[in-house]
Amino acid sequence: MASSDRDFVAALRGQLAAIAPARACDRAAETAGLAGGSPGRLGAVARLSHRLARSADRTDPVPFDWPAAPDHCRIAYLRGLFLSRGSLSLAASRTHLEFVVDEAEAPPLASRLTAMGLPASWRVRRGRGVVTWKSTEIVGIFLRLIGTGAALLELEARQVVRSVRGDLNRALNAESANLQRAVAAAARQIAAIDQLEAEGRLAEQTYVVRLVAEARCATPESTLAELAERLNLTRSAVQRALERIEWLVLHPDDGEQRRWRRSAGTARTAAGA
Repeated sequence: MASSDRDFVAALRGQLAAIAPARACDRAAETAGLAGGSPGRLGAVARLSHRLARSADRTDPVPFDWPAAPDHCRIAYLRGLFLSRGSLSLAASRTHLEFVVDEAEAPPLASRLTAMGLPASWRVRRGRGVVTWKSTEIVGIFLRLIGTGAALLELEARQVVRSVRGDLNRALNAESANLQRAVAAAARQIAAIDQLEAEGRLAEQTYVVRLVAEARCATPESTLAELAERLNLTRSAVQRALERIEWLVLHPDDGEQRRWRRSAGTARTAAGA
């Protein structure tokens, strides 16, 4: 993850750690969420843990009763859980949020989040349970739910910029590939035209084929649509003429066979007369 992304995630965590729950039950729930993690990894989170413990006048967190807790307490618990055991990654233009908990905690946590409309997957990694979101939309909903404000707006803005940049890069790559194919095709067609003309076989082709060959040599950079418009032909007619030219180079006996069939037909006509 880039330095700017790490700074952003740190700022987001700091914003969450600055939230002061008004209800005593919310403070207890957030304290329960912070328990068992490593809040000391960020100064703001460590101060939050100390502040909540002092306001509760006790150092040992009360186990959190998720089924009996109201929604606001659940949100406070999840905020504490994210601060102590959650991680957010924005690397490679992808949003990835995960909770690393005890192996036995992972299935019920994933089920609870799914029941809240935030479907999560879980797995075991090096003996720990990992509950994961890889959906930018779901991560955004969760962060909004636990209280992020300006940081979430910045995250959404970053995602929009990255999405636009990705779409632009894909469009440029596709256009570049199309241009390369068009240049390669024009080079093949001009080489084929030169060969047929040197062999005297181009003059034997239909008027449309000769007309398209002349236009292609005059403007190698033109697209099929541009050639068709200039020659007052359909695009498919231009394409067939150019395909015919390349086919003739790959099948040099085609002209000889056609001439033989014409001469044989003329001979049979004369004999019948």
